[in-house]
Amino acid sequence: MSESEKNLDDVCEFIVDCLHATAPVQEDGFPLIRTPNIGRGRLLLDGVYRVSEDTYDEWTRRAKPEADDLILAREAPAGNVAIVKNGQTVCLGQRTVHLRPDTRQVDPDFLCYYLLAPQQQGLLLAAETGATAKHVNMKDIRRLPLRNMPNIENQRRAGRFLATYDDIIENNRRRITLLEQAARLLYKEWFVHLRFPGHEHTSIINGVPEGWERKRLGEIATILKGKKIAQEMTEDGNVPVVAGGLKPAYYHNTANALGPVITVSASGANAGYVALYHQDIWASDCSYLSSSDNPEIWFLYLAMKSSQAEITGMQQGSAQPHVYPKHLKCLCLQNPPKTLRKHFHETVESSFLQIENLEKQIVKLARARDLLLPKLMNGEVAV
Repeated sequence: MSESEKNLDDVCEFIVDCLHATAPVQEDGFPLIRTPNIGRGRLLLDGVYRVSEDTYDEWTRRAKPEADDLILAREAPAGNVAIVKNGQTVCLGQRTVHLRPDTRQVDPDFLCYYLLAPQQQGLLLAAETGATAKHVNMKDIRRLPLRNMPNIENQRRAGRFLATYDDIIENNRRRITLLEQAARLLYKEWFVHLRFPGHEHTSIINGVPEGWERKRLGEIATILKGKKIAQEMTEDGNVPVVAGGLKPAYYHNTANALGPVITVSASGANAGYVALYHQDIWASDCSYLSSSDNPEIWFLYLAMKSSQAEITGMQQGSAQPHVYPKHLKCLCLQNPPKTLRKHFHETVESSFLQIENLEKQIVKLARARDLLLPKLMNGEVAV
């Protein structure tokens, strides 16, 4: 078989399917990679589910993912591929596939981006099957043809070049995480441990600072229900459509909620998940709190994230769990005086503006990478 006739299986040490079972999850432990955690090139670990060491050992008994291995999403949606980087110890959730490139034949970074290029995506997704949830069969993944592959040295150069974009994106994501963690710690310091400015001169009555009161979220915030929109009803654009997942379901050219906006997934396995979007969005299968209706949006976001477990616990229904605005409105929070809420909002605002700028950089970098990717893969651009 010539180089041009090789299939994906020929350049991998192995390609193994995930266990077809739902892993028991817990608060901390090893990241469980499900399809929402597989980005275009890198793993997305924000909000990742976690498993115990025993579960990790059971779910990786076929093979333990190592640095430079690839993880591919078989469905929901199929086709995304991410590379495992140094320091990441993960296991596979459902609908994922574990690939170990043979580094004597193929560069792992290059192979990851090669599989994400339009031609390979077209070949891979052309074999999708399933009436309700489209998925790619293992046999079609293994026999995916690898055409016009450059030599190993050119692969390494192209792989490193594209990986540089993802390295910067990854660094920006880490900075975002640190900025948000700092804001969450400050919220906890002020409103959980009650060490807010002036606390030394504030009387505590029945365990609550004077002037504070417990209120339902619906009494201090405007919570609206999104308007569902199917993908076939959207127009090409850059407006995220937020539904029941951990990331946008797809994109549209029109928004129905002005950013910054807090969203809470309305249904599905992630019902109750609280997220923050700095840009305008189309709120679909979710509840939302827009900054246009809620001026102290940062305070509300951090208050809701601190109550994430309670909000998730509001899920109703077993077959299709859901959390709707009527449930969120009942969430009880400590409500400090308006002057203190405003002071907190102004204190953390600079952190959230930095996060917004970093997210904009990520979008620009991802677009530049995606524009270069097919050109590098088909030889139009050399590095």
